[in-house]
Amino acid sequence: MINIENVSKVYKTSTEAAVKNISLHIPKGEIFGLLGTNGAGKTTTFSMLCGLFPPTSGNIFIKNMSVRNQIKDIKKIIGVVPQNIALYPTLTAKENLSFFGKMYGLTGSNLKKRINNHLNIFGLTKFADKKIKTYSGGMKRRINLIAGILHKPLLLFLDEPAVGIDAHSRQEIMEQLIEINKNGTTIVYTSHYLEEAEKFCTEIAIIDEGNILIKGKPNNLIKEHKTQNLEKLFFEVTKKNTD
Repeated sequence: MINIENVSKVYKTSTEAAVKNISLHIPKGEIFGLLGTNGAGKTTTFSMLCGLFPPTSGNIFIKNMSVRNQIKDIKKIIGVVPQNIALYPTLTAKENLSFFGKMYGLTGSNLKKRINNHLNIFGLTKFADKKIKTYSGGMKRRINLIAGILHKPLLLFLDEPAVGIDAHSRQEIMEQLIEINKNGTTIVYTSHYLEEAEKFCTEIAIIDEGNILIKGKPNNLIKEHKTQNLEKLFFEVTKKNTD
């Protein structure tokens, strides 16, 4: 689904690369976790994958299409759920979802049916006609997610999808994401919640100072490094990188 080939990114305001010659292969059907601290390079990598800006060197292919010159075609098959809430606060949930659905080419009864179905799945039907500004943080997160999956993307990018919300809302969101993955959507996910990532992800990569330090299935990496869990593994490999 995704091939990242020797990709680096240097911002115009910096002399040091934010991402340094990384290569990754993410097969179809994975729930892939890109894990790192703030400033590690995961947001830059995430942004390049979504086509927000091109790499300085190297290339990224999504379903054999290059982000450099085929981004319009790529955007038709991906969904993006950003860390910041990307909703219009003075519009209702239905109005927001109708707007984003139309941007993805959905119309008429098909759009209405998908909106109603997702609001029901996420337990928000009775709040459908209330303005987003009246929603709790967890409710906003759920609508933010729905906006990114209405068009049934083949590939879904999630940047800290459950940050800053209560445990119940986070659990509900993660359960729905697992269902979405079972129905054929490949997921690329960033998070600070390492315990959650250990349970949720089928494969992870740890990035630090712009470098990919390790990559593999969480359980295999934990056994290989003889650590108790993903959190301890994370601290072990990132500490070694700074020694």
